[in-house]
Amino acid sequence: MIGPYQQYVYAYPHKTAYRPLSPRPPLRDVWAAQDRSALFLYLHVPLCEMRCGFCNLFTRTGASEEFTGAYLDALERQAAAVTGALGDAAFATVAFGGGTPTYLAAPELERLCDISARLAPLGSVPFGVETSPATATADRLTVLRERGTTRISIGVQSFLDAEARAAGRPQRRAEVEAALERIRRAGFPTLNIDLIYGIDGQTAATWLHSLDAALGWRPEELYLYPLYIRPLTGLARRETDWDDLRIRLYRLGRDHLLAHGYEQVSMRMFRRPTDEQPAPHSASGLAYCCQTDGMVGLGCGARSYTSDLHYSFEYAVGTRQVRAILDDYLHETDFTTARVGFTLTGDERRRRHLIQSLLQAEGLDRVAYRERFHTDVTADFDLTAFADRGWLEQTPTSLRLTPDGLAHSDALGPALFSPRVKTLMASYTPR
Repeated sequence: MIGPYQQYVYAYPHKTAYRPLSPRPPLRDVWAAQDRSALFLYLHVPLCEMRCGFCNLFTRTGASEEFTGAYLDALERQAAAVTGALGDAAFATVAFGGGTPTYLAAPELERLCDISARLAPLGSVPFGVETSPATATADRLTVLRERGTTRISIGVQSFLDAEARAAGRPQRRAEVEAALERIRRAGFPTLNIDLIYGIDGQTAATWLHSLDAALGWRPEELYLYPLYIRPLTGLARRETDWDDLRIRLYRLGRDHLLAHGYEQVSMRMFRRPTDEQPAPHSASGLAYCCQTDGMVGLGCGARSYTSDLHYSFEYAVGTRQVRAILDDYLHETDFTTARVGFTLTGDERRRRHLIQSLLQAEGLDRVAYRERFHTDVTADFDLTAFADRGWLEQTPTSLRLTPDGLAHSDALGPALFSPRVKTLMASYTPR
């Protein structure tokens, strides 16, 4: 039986399937035929105060003020080039991610908002920002609230100090609670708290302790992440098979949040219903349809999506390689072309729509699929193995995962990858 934790599929294809593009297509050509009426703007800040033991993000630690200034200079050059390439475009959603965007000091966050505002009208669209307990300071939060941030997401992982240390994230609960107090006092409409299950030494009782501590803040959203041990991360030297523990803790957490009135949006995301809910939600929790394209990424680790091409810069996790890529970015003067990416065929577009839809609790709309692709999804993909396992429910108008199917999202998603993507990912050398 396939294990439930193969890979977190937050986008398809994975960045390890990207390859250098030759020739490099001009961004003006890449976006020329795309619908640019309601784009998603994503600004990436690959900086953190420390690298957590489970983290495989493209990020560096301990950046100096000189470095952050140079990074913002490069980001401003990139924004100018992308603005010129897009031409007449409008943005419906904005997000700052990382890394930790609030690693930047308050005046630097002001500048980051100014860069973003060159493309998108902050304050009039959903606008999310990721933060951490150590960097969610009052002055930074004030800047973000005044500039129109509607959603703050904070990575807590555990409310128990010993578990946080075991996950390679040394922090104290007092620091976490103080940060949450400042966030609530600032008045952001949506608070998201990230928690992790499967940490060494974690039990059902300690998991419920963290869940209840988080619920005490009545967050509008909660993300429950299984711990993964990935290559080149601080925890990668551990060799423990703990699938049974993770699936038990997942079900415990899911049932606990459902009992407290939260609704499940995906395997990871839970939302507290309110009178006004933007919908549908993307992986960032913002109003964005995950099946469509039109994301413009700015920053060294950001991805951009069109219907035909996904592109970014080089990807790495190792400290030396990340710094080399960032150094190239800081000195770049020409941001008018796409460097590294993946060209989507018709099959890959249909596959992406299937994966991104099916991994949401609301499932796939077969009518919408037919309108977009002029065929039925079950004619394009054989899903009988998932139905036979009890993971999939089918009606004439929808495909939806069962509760057990959602629990196995990290196995089901990778099983739907194309042979081409699997080959590219397998041949990628972690660095």
